[in-house]
Amino acid sequence: MKLLPFLALSVAVATPAFAQETRQLDSHEHGVGQLDIAFDGTKIAMELHAPGADIVGFEYAAESSEDRAAIDAAVAMLAKPLDLFVLTDAAGCSVVKASAGLESEESHDDHGDEHADEEDGHDDHDEEDHEEHASEAGHTEFHAEYLLTCADPTAVTEITFAYFETFPNALEVEVQLISDTGATSFEVERAAPTLDLRGMF
Repeated sequence: MKLLPFLALSVAVATPAFAQETRQLDSHEHGVGQLDIAFDGTKIAMELHAPGADIVGFEYAAESSEDRAAIDAAVAMLAKPLDLFVLTDAAGCSVVKASAGLESEESHDDHGDEHADEEDGHDDHDEEDHEEHASEAGHTEFHAEYLLTCADPTAVTEITFAYFETFPNALEVEVQLISDTGATSFEVERAAPTLDLRGMF
C-alpha cells in the first residue's frame, strides 16, 4: 500500500494490522470505495481506493478518446480532496499535496501520470494489445493520496462526502480513521453522506 510517510508511521504505531486490511484490487466491490484517514498533529493524511466502475462507469482499460477523457477528468476531480471530502470550516484546512491516478489489476502500477502519453503514439497494434490486456485484467482502481494541514484539526467534527454527488456510481465508502485515540472504522453511504467525528478528539 502506497502511503504518505507520516501516515505509514501513524498506522504502524496505532495498529499494525491496518495495512493488511487494505482492499486489494481483485477483491473490491462495485459501489464500495475505501478511505484511510490519519490525524497527526496539524496534518491529516488521506488515501482513497475506488473501483473504476464507481468513478468512470467502466473497469476496462481506456479504449477510446472518450474513455481516456473520462479518466483524465476523473483524475482531475480526485486531485481536489476538499471538494470531495468537505471538512468543518472551523478547522481551517488546506491542501499541501494531492495526487491521483488509475491502477490496473494487471500491473498494480499507478497510471495517473501516463494518460497523456497514452493519447499520443498509440498505433492500431498497441490498441489491440491494450484491449487484450484489459479483458485479462478485469478490474481497474483509482488511487489518490492527500496531505492536508489544518489550523485546528480537532475542530473537524464532521466530513461531508460530496464524493457521492461527484461520482453517481459510488454507493459506499469504508473509512478507517486513526487519531490519538486509536483506530476506528466507519461506513459512509450515499443515503447518509456525512461522517460524524464528534467525540473523536
